[in-house]
Amino acid sequence: MKTIEHQSIKIPVGDKELQGILTIPVDAKGLVIFSHGSGSSHLSPRNQSVSNKLNDHDFATLLFDLLTPEEDQIYSNRFDIRMLSERLITATEWAHNQEPLKDLPIGYFGASTGAASALNAAGALRSHIKAVVSRGGRPDLADAQLIKNVSASVLLLVGGWDRQVIPLNQVAFRLLPNSAKLEIIPGATHLFEEPGKLEQVTETSIRWFQNYLTP
Repeated sequence: MKTIEHQSIKIPVGDKELQGILTIPVDAKGLVIFSHGSGSSHLSPRNQSVSNKLNDHDFATLLFDLLTPEEDQIYSNRFDIRMLSERLITATEWAHNQEPLKDLPIGYFGASTGAASALNAAGALRSHIKAVVSRGGRPDLADAQLIKNVSASVLLLVGGWDRQVIPLNQVAFRLLPNSAKLEIIPGATHLFEEPGKLEQVTETSIRWFQNYLTP
């Protein structure tokens, strides 16, 4: 059985702390940082399911809250993409300074509005971010200029029945570099709750990180 270390962590942001879980397989070959959507947290069952599968494939994962519990009570904070992007950048810099993680290539897994934060952070950090996966995301909410600066390989996954979000992903896709891909998952709605669809998303995401995140 593989050795996997789980740590409850706190990431300092000014005078605040963001709670999270850092998981490091013994032979980790990359780090995937999660950026969840509005109203979600690092305890999201869907993100934890994806994280566990990534751990099984030797990827370290960091799931953390983009907002403190007090901040999350203010509804508008959940859609403050600029602030959430800055938080993700801070968490990325924190992770890079941790001894077990400092030499690992970094990727993002963004869901819902968290996909916009992931693309903003990838555009700001440029070559430091190697791969991004968006699951049912709103990449159209990202800053148009930052999207153009993204050098990471980006995969946009959208449910085939998520008809309102598909055109929004198409808008963002046209701004991304040539290494980007938009993939429609047939028979899936926004949260991929249909039987087997979340597993399909997970497997596709793992292949993407294996292809573009690992050295």
